[in-house]
Amino acid sequence: MRSPVIDAKNLNLVFETNDGPVQALKDVTLSIERGDFVSFIGPSGCGKTTFLRCIAALEQPTSGSLTVNGISPDEARKARSYGYVFQAAGLYPWRTIAGNVRLPLEIMGYTQAEQAERVRKVLSLVDLEGFGKKFPWQLSGGMQQRASIARALAFDADILLMDEPFGALDEIVRDRLNEELLRLWAATGKTIGFVTHSIPEAVYLSTKIVVMSPRPGRITDVIESPLPKERPLEIRDSAEFLAIAHRVREGLRAGHAYD
Repeated sequence: MRSPVIDAKNLNLVFETNDGPVQALKDVTLSIERGDFVSFIGPSGCGKTTFLRCIAALEQPTSGSLTVNGISPDEARKARSYGYVFQAAGLYPWRTIAGNVRLPLEIMGYTQAEQAERVRKVLSLVDLEGFGKKFPWQLSGGMQQRASIARALAFDADILLMDEPFGALDEIVRDRLNEELLRLWAATGKTIGFVTHSIPEAVYLSTKIVVMSPRPGRITDVIESPLPKERPLEIRDSAEFLAIAHRVREGLRAGHAYD
């Protein structure tokens, strides 16, 4: 039986600004189970990234409760429970790809032998064998993002948080990385939280799709995907896929009805 790894109850977050308080999240209640691939979709400013940052202890909720692996997000951060992939690859240009992937391992005090083995393993996972000695500027945007994913996987955290990692890439590259991400998820069994603006991407990748409303961010629908775990790109033409996409679109429209 799977157990919840992320559990939010009546979560609220209010930012204090010069123009007054801004409520970014309102009464968010959500449970994510071990091994789930959960996509968060909604309009810009709806709190998708804010919720991901709360899980990562990069933002502090104003009220409500949030646990990661049964402990607070800050405790989970200290326990190295998750890796985080940002919208931009964020690779240091003066370090090689292997050097960038190795960085968190250096900070965490792994031995050189452990670092070398982990770097080798994760570069293989993201299909970047042979590119460890290259510098970021020598790689395409898609390859840089794969290197960023490898860095987040290097210390083998149970949870992978991904903040719209493919949003800046063209559709062909994005499709390929979607396929590779599903392969990586199947190979590792990690729990993934994934922020996206793309309905097809959310439906293609996820076991669970969380639809959010405009600010203040509320959950308007949680869709448990009936699609099989093995998903060729062609599944996007199926009636089942299109039905889920339609429900996501209707959920986004319902969210705007709150305005």
